[in-house]
Amino acid sequence: MAQSNEYFLVKSTVLPEVFVKVMEVKRLLNAGKSRSVNEAVQKVGLSRSAYYKYKDAVMPFYETSKGKLVTLIIAVENFPGILSGIIQCVANAKGNILTINQNIPINGLADVSISMETDLMAKSIDLLLADVGKIAGVRSCRILARE
Repeated sequence: MAQSNEYFLVKSTVLPEVFVKVMEVKRLLNAGKSRSVNEAVQKVGLSRSAYYKYKDAVMPFYETSKGKLVTLIIAVENFPGILSGIIQCVANAKGNILTINQNIPINGLADVSISMETDLMAKSIDLLLADVGKIAGVRSCRILARE
């Protein structure tokens, strides 16, 4: 019997369809092609309960290592205090920010990129993205890169 902390590398073509669909929902959300879990599960034909049941147990091979580096790209409206709200949100999740870059606003919008370590985070990166997306003035938030 497999232990609860044991991982297996399995080819996606032999996995049950539910696991493949969970990964597709994650891809849609991370790429910003769906704005909510509900929208993403409808697109792939999966129930919300199945997604939530397996979302923390199914991940791509590159996500299994500790000490991951993640770069977020966030489009924000140009007003005072928005960056501090984003930083506070990351701090509340116990993400370790390594770099922050903000472009000059064009037509009232600026792109902010945040590179961070996720190994000590108190919540999943998906939940962090959802929390950042709820901040007033944040137009979009997605993962740009992972290491």
